[in-house]
Amino acid sequence: MNPLRSLILAAAGNEVIRQVVSATPGSRDLVRRFVAGETGDDAVAAVRELAASGLHATLDHLGEDVHGRAHAEKNVQANLRMLDRLHSEGLSGRVEVSVKLSSLGLRLGEKLALDNAWRVCAAAEQCATTVTLDMEDHTTTDATLRVLAELRHTWPSTGGVLQAYLRRTEDDAAALAAEGARVRLCKGAYAEPVNVAFDHAHAVDRSYVRCANTLLAGRGYPMFATHDPRLVEIVGERARWYGREPGSYEFQMLYGIRPEEQLRLATNGETVRIYVPYGDQWYGYLMRRLAERPANTAFFLRALASRS
Repeated sequence: MNPLRSLILAAAGNEVIRQVVSATPGSRDLVRRFVAGETGDDAVAAVRELAASGLHATLDHLGEDVHGRAHAEKNVQANLRMLDRLHSEGLSGRVEVSVKLSSLGLRLGEKLALDNAWRVCAAAEQCATTVTLDMEDHTTTDATLRVLAELRHTWPSTGGVLQAYLRRTEDDAAALAAEGARVRLCKGAYAEPVNVAFDHAHAVDRSYVRCANTLLAGRGYPMFATHDPRLVEIVGERARWYGREPGSYEFQMLYGIRPEEQLRLATNGETVRIYVPYGDQWYGYLMRRLAERPANTAFFLRALASRS
């Protein structure tokens, strides 16, 4: 792993650094690049603008690893309010929500996380949209896949996420492709031990392509989350090879990253969904985005140096 990436990921869990970054006015410049804002109003404004440009979105209310039921309930309510608002404002046809099970109480118990996710999925159905369960570090993979399987008994459209840097992911992709699930394939953004994850970029890319082939050959709806121009080109070529028509799969990209490419793909007839995070718990998300592309660190340091 890139030493700078390791350092950034370590900083993601450091409370002292979090406090320094949060208290630095200049950091807001960087946050605004990757996060729609801290409020529901900010999030709705962002997705409305994306929808007007022909793009879809998935909204992530930031917050993870909660350690109390009250905090988990707060996150559930935030998602329920957002779903109601998307429906009332006519956006639910283009916007879904993404949720992390740790934000719904997974650390407190798998049953609690399942019950809370069930409530979000039920509300999403009432609001004519869908839910995708985000994937977190490898210690939560099995629990997340179990909860996904339970939810899909009632809501087959519930999406899951697989991370190409995990050595197990090819098998998981084969299982989900056979079941016909909605699956987001990404590279992965957590610090993982080498016994469970590939530690070289080329090996991760090769795993991504193998998993993409598996998903495209299956009966599900693949969602390819990548900003890598080479992988975008490969996925497009493989989709054509498997006879996939636009609309039977989609590309996904992060808010604030490669917006011109997002529009180019949509203009060419591809379904493109933008992952839009919002909320005041932005620190961990920001660190993972920096770790994915350490070149962004220079921008980050300039922002921290600013007092304007």
